Amino acid sequence: MIQAYDAQGNHRTATEGDNASAEWLAAQLHGLGVEPSLEPFQLDRVDPQLGYVRIAGRRIDGVPTFDAGFTGTEGAHGRLGPLGSDAEIGLAETEPSKLMEPGSERQRALLSNVRQSQHKAIVLITHGSTPGLFLLNAPSFKKPFGPPTLQVSGAEGEWLKAHAQGRTEATVVVHVGRAGARAFNVTARVVGSRSDLPPLVVMTPRSGWWQCASERGGGLACWLEAIRAVANGKPSRDCFFVALSGHELGGLGIDAYMEHRRDLIKRACAWIHFGANIGAPRQQNLLQASDDALEQWAVTAMEREGLAVNRKAERGSTPFGEAGTIQRMGGRYIALICGSDVFHNPADRWPEAVDVTILARYAAAFANGVLELAIQSGAGRGGR
Repeated sequence: MIQAYDAQGNHRTATEGDNASAEWLAAQLHGLGVEPSLEPFQLDRVDPQLGYVRIAGRRIDGVPTFDAGFTGTEGAHGRLGPLGSDAEIGLAETEPSKLMEPGSERQRALLSNVRQSQHKAIVLITHGSTPGLFLLNAPSFKKPFGPPTLQVSGAEGEWLKAHAQGRTEATVVVHVGRAGARAFNVTARVVGSRSDLPPLVVMTPRSGWWQCASERGGGLACWLEAIRAVANGKPSRDCFFVALSGHELGGLGIDAYMEHRRDLIKRACAWIHFGANIGAPRQQNLLQASDDALEQWAVTAMEREGLAVNRKAERGSTPFGEAGTIQRMGGRYIALICGSDVFHNPADRWPEAVDVTILARYAAAFANGVLELAIQSGAGRGGR
């Protein structure tokens, strides 16, 4: 499944590849005997046209942040200097994977300073486990703000910092097009024998930067296996499944899904969220749960497949991704995420970025665990 997902190309929201991927995923559900729905939502898509900084006779290409300002084709001109200096063009550094870890306040504060700075434009050096380009998500996509910001590879970091110290003249071009577009959430429902029971919801994002084979493919594998288990079982409660587009653009997909399902947040016995990088090789996992009962359910399911829980989020802390929406609206949730050496990087590809053996154990653990919740006949909110 991940090999096919990787081969589809770029999974950025509302692009041709993303929408073709929705059709493909719907076909997978048909193959499991489950009727899918493609639920569209509208957005004003950003299409990068030109993105580079020209300095000291060199042009360094990059990718804009999708929730800040943009320039025209002529760009912004001035001296390059450190973020917060009097230079017209600011230079800063970030490591996107750190935003997925507890204690990410320093990274978030830096990005807040970028957004609130008075520079004409920002050059943002991005870092990861290896030199390269590691993109940021766009949490403020609906309400963009801040100076035009160009993300560039960390391999250029030292050279750019040397020129920032010398206040070298630079031009930054962050020029994009806009297009009205549609993206799709892929949804399905497996009807239980007792519609009076609180339903169960299983969700995972399906869009992201580049191929994102590990970041999104692992969650999709777990999601499909959970559907297979429930469809072949005899669930007592209704089970809702949703694979969300719009993840990297401020969670547009979960907002669209909830627009006409507000009652589902608290009515559901639980929201099971398959987050980023499940099955990435040599990585620790993190469980984020609303309560002890759901956390213990996940621990037990994983232990049955020989999987240890490496970290547990502090109770009440805001979970990452779409699970954060469920928390804010008062729902019960359990979310699993893992680390990655290639988070938001073009190297997140099949087969190197995925440990299939580990992923299969995660998928089996949660497929069996979801089926247990689905067949519970208690009338209360499941997991207790």
